[in-house]
Amino acid sequence: MKRTLGVAVTRHIWLGTVEDHQLTDTHVFPQPGGGFWDIRSMPADQVTETIREQIARVTAGQAVEAIGVGFPGMMRDGVVEECPNYPQMKGYNLAAALTGKIPVTVINRTDAMAAGIAATRGQLEKLIRVWYLADGIGFGRYPRADGPWEAGHTVVSLDPKERFCSCGGIGHLESVMGGRAMRLRFLDMEPEEVFAAAKAGDARCVEFMHLWHRALAAASATSIHLDGPGKFFVIGPNTEFFDARLLNQHLHEMVTMSSLQNSLFETLEGSREVAMIGAALRAEQAA
Repeated sequence: MKRTLGVAVTRHIWLGTVEDHQLTDTHVFPQPGGGFWDIRSMPADQVTETIREQIARVTAGQAVEAIGVGFPGMMRDGVVEECPNYPQMKGYNLAAALTGKIPVTVINRTDAMAAGIAATRGQLEKLIRVWYLADGIGFGRYPRADGPWEAGHTVVSLDPKERFCSCGGIGHLESVMGGRAMRLRFLDMEPEEVFAAAKAGDARCVEFMHLWHRALAAASATSIHLDGPGKFFVIGPNTEFFDARLLNQHLHEMVTMSSLQNSLFETLEGSREVAMIGAALRAEQAA
């Protein structure tokens, strides 16, 4: 049985030993109560060295055949082509910098989540699509296909005022749904306060709640028209705002061809766990 290591990089570094698509051991840096890993303020070489140190600590004395790393941003052949959240990483060959005696595969973190869902559900032959809802909006796809797959930056609005996306683009999905974007839009309210006010009937917040779901429906409809119908998994800290009934209502207004209908949405918890498993799976496949 092959033993691989999956790594998910967020505000922490999560590392999990994987056998037969199951986590057998997990580690996190920094430890609980130790604060966050301040990746935004680090140069790229220091980011890499920190990840490398944690991998070395976990793999010491273990027979690990391959290592997979899920990292935010647009990845191509282990190179971080774009990373709006951590701009110092742009152009950095992260896979080459991390590879030592054990080969390292670097993929987009949400792609790792999609692969992890496919692995844990025994659906490696199926198309898996994931929306990750947080400060930014991630999109993951399994199996991998050529292309950037930056669907979080799908254009869902022609309003020139929609400038809240972290990349600076106008009208993007993240400009509506991202946690950072919502805070910029509602300077006097946190996202959870906005949705609580919507449930209480506040007209401004009810209007935004529909915009939020309509934006996700628009981006999903674009994916459906390009890739066909199927199941979408919704995961991440902001899934608490997600209403499947409302989303389906808007989606059915946008996808009207009968052969493209019947897509489903399912919310999931455990994004770190599936990301580690998925990163390990992709490393095993690459090896």
